[in-house]
Amino acid sequence: MALFGNRRDVNLFTTVNRELLRYIISQEVGYYKCKLNETQSNLYGEAASARYYTDPVLITCLISKVDQTWTSDDFGPDVNHAVTINFLREDLQDIQLVPEVGDVFTYLDNYFEIDTVADNQFVVGKDFEHAYSADLTTFGRNFSITVTAHLIPADKLGLSKERT
Repeated sequence: MALFGNRRDVNLFTTVNRELLRYIISQEVGYYKCKLNETQSNLYGEAASARYYTDPVLITCLISKVDQTWTSDDFGPDVNHAVTINFLREDLQDIQLVPEVGDVFTYLDNYFEIDTVADNQFVVGKDFEHAYSADLTTFGRNFSITVTAHLIPADKLGLSKERT
């Protein structure tokens, strides 16, 4: 039987991390969820022309940036910029949001499209929802969701800023 990582421990970790993200780190992104039922797809299941998104939702998170890289070809210079974002799983469950590849978020007046979603950071290496032993049904938790994304021009998304 496990000694650490029961529900009280997980609740403590969640409370501390929520306070840390909201009141100390205070990083937020505007998250646009892709509306799959309104987006037309072609024969290959790709968006044929325009994709449609929900209105943005502000979500607190932890952002890790990678330095920008520049490439140049016959069409001129191009910038590549990747970011990794960690969301608290319970924060996303509270607003009923499931991150998926193709969703978009805005950060520092730029738009980023999600490439990968990792949902496998377990507290004490366990997730109570997948316990094999009856003794472990109250230990561990799938704690955060990590996404990686790349910079995408706003005109490719059909999104634009409006003057206020």
